[in-house]
Amino acid sequence: MGIKLLRLAATLLSPGAAATSTASAADAQSAVLRATQHHPSTTPPYAHHLDALLAFGRGSRLSAAALASALTDRLRAASAGHGDAAVALKCLVLLRILLARGAFILRDQLLVALARHPASGRNPLALASFPLARSFAASSWVRFSARLLEVLLLLPDASRDGDADYLAALPNPRLISELAAFASVAAAVRQAPPPSCAPLRNTLIWEAVHLAEEDRVTAERNIAARVREMGERLDTLGLADAAELVCVLRRVEEGAASPPEWKWAGLDETVVADAARLRERAEEVLLRRTEQDMRLVRRDRAAASASARVVAPALGADVRFGSSRWAGNTVSSWR
Repeated sequence: MGIKLLRLAATLLSPGAAATSTASAADAQSAVLRATQHHPSTTPPYAHHLDALLAFGRGSRLSAAALASALTDRLRAASAGHGDAAVALKCLVLLRILLARGAFILRDQLLVALARHPASGRNPLALASFPLARSFAASSWVRFSARLLEVLLLLPDASRDGDADYLAALPNPRLISELAAFASVAAAVRQAPPPSCAPLRNTLIWEAVHLAEEDRVTAERNIAARVREMGERLDTLGLADAAELVCVLRRVEEGAASPPEWKWAGLDETVVADAARLRERAEEVLLRRTEQDMRLVRRDRAAASASARVVAPALGADVRFGSSRWAGNTVSSWR
């Protein structure tokens, strides 16, 4: 085994491997530059450029990592200084598409590249303060798309979407956690910039609108599936899980309380109504679990009080010891 590891290390550290790595990085940078060029600034990445990026996921892990690094570097560069909203938005659109349609190896490397760096704390998606000076509309969608992408990265595996067997096998805390994650996506979509920030001729922004609508539909479908599953196992919830579920369902209801500026950004009324009914049932379960816990606490306190109670004998009475060594012997209590 040691010889095999040495051979593998020698292969990876050889000049040929270094040359391959350099070539992959150069190819990835060229592909990203072609897909995210500034002009035309109102057009989304072309299909053949997108296909070229997707091809990096069908190669080695090295090529996928090179593309992920090149794309995040391009996003950082576009966000620096006064900011290039068109390039940044193209990067975010590409990241969203690659995470949805890319091969597993590419998605895996993108997740690594987009994660907050443990040492420096840098986060390529931290664009809440992206400059608004040059293009207010595009910059607003950069901020929104980056925030939405951050929330999407916290979702469970998309391949499990709508899998009833998968949901049935989840423990209650995990099911509630996933429901909360999709509720967060729905809440993030509702924060989309107003229609005034979506010029009709700017097809790049409308591509971002289309992707956000897809995310809302996916979140809505998954919320509905998890609400149904949780309704079937509601009586199995403990106190903590019931309290958490009530909080999550309230978030779903509160998010739908006021209509969004975009009609497509809001959850379906049927889904919200189902969540409200489940919340009412969950509150009843929470009340029962609270009463049960209070009864147990009172019972434990009563038992502890009874065990600690000592009956003092009258003055001058004899005290009998329980030990057999003192059988037949008594001692006067006044001593």
